Amino acid sequence: MKNIVLSYLMMAASFFSCAQKTKNMNQEIPLTKINVAAGTEVATFAEGCFWCTESFFQRLEGVISVASGYSGGHVVNPSYDAVCTKTTGHAEALHIVFDPKKISYDELLEVFWKTHDPTTLNQQGADVGPQYRSVVFYHTEEQKAKAEKYKAELDKVGAFKSSIVTAIEPFKNFYAAEDYHQNFYNNNTNYGYCRMVIRPKLDKFELVFKAKLKK
Repeated sequence: MKNIVLSYLMMAASFFSCAQKTKNMNQEIPLTKINVAAGTEVATFAEGCFWCTESFFQRLEGVISVASGYSGGHVVNPSYDAVCTKTTGHAEALHIVFDPKKISYDELLEVFWKTHDPTTLNQQGADVGPQYRSVVFYHTEEQKAKAEKYKAELDKVGAFKSSIVTAIEPFKNFYAAEDYHQNFYNNNTNYGYCRMVIRPKLDKFELVFKAKLKK
């Protein structure tokens, strides 16, 4: 875990609401089957609006795929509208398949901590509600131990002005979000929110993680 506090503030700016995602494209959403190909691993993170966070992880060398969806809740096949009622227990999350020979889980954790504010409970900027909470959903005991160690070290060195409230919970489910949420930034670069909010965040992200980006 190198440079755990390096430039974490680079991503703190430009918090605007992305809650206006409602679109008449609701559908029954199947439970994503976690079939991990040989030689790959999976990580599941929740850190606010998946429109933004998806675009960060997609650009990392060694990340094979990123799916936006809903994790940690108790309702089967939730729609976006259902999650927005704040009653399903789900968080907007990312299901990340990666090649550990090219990028480690530790490096993914570094990106996770530096691309959102882990000190605000059930909130990221103007987005408020339990669906925007900060969570590491671990798939193995090794992932759990690494997440807990990283969180403790960040708090110990005072990386943030307030204590970290990120939950570290066992993975139990992930439901892919509606199709129009997937690959959102890349498919909608001219959309106002993408130009004014996501693109500035991406510029900062690409500066901080230049060495880790896909060529």
